[in-house]
Amino acid sequence: MRLEGDNWRTFFDSYRRRAFRLETLPSYAMANEQAEYATFLTTGELDIPDDDPWLARVRHFRQTGRWIGRVHVIRRPLTDYLKYEFAVYRRTVEAGEDVRILDLTDQPDPGLPAQDFWLFDDSAVVRMDYDADGTQLGRELLEGIDPAPYVAWKHLALEHAEPFTENWVNRVE
Repeated sequence: MRLEGDNWRTFFDSYRRRAFRLETLPSYAMANEQAEYATFLTTGELDIPDDDPWLARVRHFRQTGRWIGRVHVIRRPLTDYLKYEFAVYRRTVEAGEDVRILDLTDQPDPGLPAQDFWLFDDSAVVRMDYDADGTQLGRELLEGIDPAPYVAWKHLALEHAEPFTENWVNRVE
């Protein structure tokens, strides 16, 4: 089932305990980020207000006892988009998101898929589909599948990744 617009947000916000994201691309072309990204490329600065909707949602998830986190798989050198994304992560971590980085530049891939996904409560999987330039094509709730491989990939990613705040918070190379 495709999840778009309000249906996506309603589905997302209904998780009970844990929401995990695996990100695998070096850049994403998200229409709602373009102005902010362009400003970042020009100034090197990012000004996300405290009342930003995503930050508010992350804080709400944490205040209601729910965990939200992600692992972003990268290879250096960092793309301009990843530098921007890291600036965003600084704020989402402050709001309570558990962001981790898995740098595969000098180590083999531990066996993760080359596919972005969200995993909710270790039972519901939403595949995130993108084209070659990182433009989002859609989100697909994978119905009738065994979530066990996705749960295993989540554990594998978390085990091999470093917390963003440890070595990545100020990294821009």
